[in-house]
Amino acid sequence: MISSMTGYGKAEAANEKYIFTIEMKAVNHRYLDINIRMPKALLYFENTIRNVIKDRLNRGKVDVFINYKKDLAAAGTISYDPAAVRGYLDCFSRMEAEFGVTNDVTMSVLAKLPGVFAEEEDAFEKETTEALLLEGLQQAIDAFAAERTQEGEKLKANLLEKLKELTKDVDRIEAIYPQLLQEYRQKLEDRLRELLENTTVDESRIVAEATLYADKTCVDEETVRLKTHIENMEKTLCDGGICGKKLDFLTQEMNREANTILSKANSISITDIGIRLKTGIEKIREQIQNIE
Repeated sequence: MISSMTGYGKAEAANEKYIFTIEMKAVNHRYLDINIRMPKALLYFENTIRNVIKDRLNRGKVDVFINYKKDLAAAGTISYDPAAVRGYLDCFSRMEAEFGVTNDVTMSVLAKLPGVFAEEEDAFEKETTEALLLEGLQQAIDAFAAERTQEGEKLKANLLEKLKELTKDVDRIEAIYPQLLQEYRQKLEDRLRELLENTTVDESRIVAEATLYADKTCVDEETVRLKTHIENMEKTLCDGGICGKKLDFLTQEMNREANTILSKANSISITDIGIRLKTGIEKIREQIQNIE
């Protein structure tokens, strides 16, 4: 199976006290880049979470969002900070005296100020919490991986179609080239006869000129290598697995052969096909950037 590097997954895991929500999303990236966002109380588990993700994924810029909420019956104790309240009231009194404004601070105003109320920090039972958190993480990764695989298979089908079109263009070049060579030889012979009028044309000279032309314009090696790269890419896609970097390398080699064909092209027909080849290879390269 082929996997895309883009995807999204979400899962929840709950026990009698907590409900954990884990979300994952990713875009293409050269390497595996994991960014985890979660409450401070869960930072203890960050390395474990990161290692689990590394075991399941290979490439992509992955953003992980982890949150939790408590069952209302298990909510922690809410308390206020007397020092914070005194500090705020002292500031308001000094502002009243200094600026002559009315001090109309009420309980509702104080309640909205940072640091006045605080819920007691969670004291997680590490083993129980870790097991629950990892259960949710694995489920999120499963959903995430399933979406990536689904997208990857769509990419695979599209790429295989594009490779078929490339093969057809290479076949066209192989079919056209011998005809172009024959046409060049005939034009050369006609031109020599015209210049030499009734004099017998030296056949060896025609052969030598035609051979020189063939050496300069022959693209047999390039078309053979290009077909080999196409076949290799088709096989790699069908074999599946982690293959994005290999496919990217193959597109570079395919582009190199297409450039050489264009540099040797001595006819509009081959030039047109060569440009079409390069355009097709570039489209393939763009899509391959999304494959893991």
